[in-house]
Amino acid sequence: MNRFTVFSLLLSLWGAWNWYSHRPVKGPKGMDIVNNAPFQTNTDADEFDYKNYRIKPMADFSISARVLSRADYSLDREADLVPTDLALGWGRMADDGVINQLEISQSGRFYFWRYHNPPPIPPQEIIRSSANMHLIPADTAIENAIDSIHPGQIVRFEGYLVNAVTKNGWEWRSSLTREDTGRGACELVWVKSLQIE
Repeated sequence: MNRFTVFSLLLSLWGAWNWYSHRPVKGPKGMDIVNNAPFQTNTDADEFDYKNYRIKPMADFSISARVLSRADYSLDREADLVPTDLALGWGRMADDGVINQLEISQSGRFYFWRYHNPPPIPPQEIIRSSANMHLIPADTAIENAIDSIHPGQIVRFEGYLVNAVTKNGWEWRSSLTREDTGRGACELVWVKSLQIE
């Protein structure tokens, strides 16, 4: 085989493995809805250094939610800090009956949803009950756990909503509300603990 054929074969195998390792799964039986909204309170946590960033905790944060989609990044500016984004849903946005009527995708660090008229639930409820979250793993064990997450699973994690600043002044700020949408509406989360169901 020539080099191009070998390269094409390896690329195909990598693509198949990547899809399989992050394929959607059915949620836990008897748990179609995760009822509680994310929980957020003021924090007294100190700033700290991580890789090439100064991490500034803005709020204590915990969430139980359904994984609607995941996106992995390795080439953009932020990939060293946040290798994975999860689109998460709670309340009726964790319900198969609602999710199956939406087209959900992620691209360029954003989460997108579309519906065919009429919407399964009011659009404002979709906004308030789902979000794209940029996950910063606190250690290697958390990073490995995040890497094992599949769409459809229920995840529970806690940590901080943070701002991250580089030495040259570039800053990535977390949203501090679930009511916003568009640029700046994603949560930047320092993940201290994580459970997958």
